Amino acid sequence: MSSTPEEIKQPAPAGEDDETSLLDLLIVLAKHKMLVLGLPFFAAVVALVIALLLPKIYTATTRLLPPQQKESSAAAVLGVLVGGGGGAGASVGQALGLRNPNDLYAGILKGHTIADRLIERFKLKALYEAETMVSARRALENATKITAGKDGLITIEVDNKDPQRAADMANAYVEELDRLMQRLAVTEAAQRRLFFEKQLAKAQDELLAAELALRQAIQTKGIAGVDAQTRAAVGTAEQLRAQIAVKEVQLDAMRAFATVTNPEAVRLRQEISSMKAELSRLEGGRSEAYGGQSPTGLENIQKLREVKFLEFTAELLTKQYEIAKIDEAKDAVLIQVVDKAVPPDYKSKPKRALLVILTALVFGIVAVLWAFVREAMEKARADPEGAERLKALRSYLRFG
Repeated sequence: MSSTPEEIKQPAPAGEDDETSLLDLLIVLAKHKMLVLGLPFFAAVVALVIALLLPKIYTATTRLLPPQQKESSAAAVLGVLVGGGGGAGASVGQALGLRNPNDLYAGILKGHTIADRLIERFKLKALYEAETMVSARRALENATKITAGKDGLITIEVDNKDPQRAADMANAYVEELDRLMQRLAVTEAAQRRLFFEKQLAKAQDELLAAELALRQAIQTKGIAGVDAQTRAAVGTAEQLRAQIAVKEVQLDAMRAFATVTNPEAVRLRQEISSMKAELSRLEGGRSEAYGGQSPTGLENIQKLREVKFLEFTAELLTKQYEIAKIDEAKDAVLIQVVDKAVPPDYKSKPKRALLVILTALVFGIVAVLWAFVREAMEKARADPEGAERLKALRSYLRFG
């Protein structure tokens, strides 16, 4: 029975087209099997050889708990002495706006000061074959990973070909951080002690001169009585003046690390303003009480005011000076090592199996694409129209 033209031109079912397309793909892959299988295999062998030649890298890890920032004893006692309550001195981290204080120590660990110390201790310029310190720092940075975790710990990871050296370098980071922080802390305490020492010496000299002036006034002009109420008023006012002076000293000390918008500095300025207003009120009421005094009595009161003011100031500065001496003598910071680095037993790099698998996978994809490109070019050469197009493509690809 003969077939009609309509029956011959009837399209094949969709399932048959899919089977044909899949079969065509498999045919192409089978036709170029040497390329599809050979190229990934050859690339994997080369990758394996390279991986075996790469040196083993060991990673040593140490974890430390940095010192928790707290208010210095000098600032805390100063707040009590001058009636400022708790929180007289803001911590440096808070003053600088650091949300996580550990970021400060992580930044110090990554700095040039500690890096240069490690380069010197372990002769890293020769080890890394670096001609300059900049190159050595960069090589050390690439071999080191320092992270501040949310758990409050700082993790230090050091890579090196020698597991013992890797552990020694990781532990050296902690040692150098501790040494640097001790030096910085002692320097800050010493500066504070010298500052209060100068202020105290100045206040004592002024107090001695004021007492001498008061004695001379009594000797030359005679004694003029000052009643008990006036003496009490003088004592209250001059104590307030001394507190204002010490508050201003505290504010001046904060300017070294805090901006004008710092909350603690703003609070101090508000307290000083309030205390000055209270002092003005006391002095206004005191002026009325002084109205009945003789000229000699007024002069004695004025000199008594100066003596009382300097006495209170010297007393506050003496206490601050003693506290600064204690802070200078004691250890200011303590670096606590949670996990000390030990020489690792197994290498961390290179990951040879992963390197070989990824290389074979990438070159396998390249081989499959290349196989389909070659098949398409062969079909184009067999077709006259396709050959013309291929010739045009080659002409466009030529340079010059």
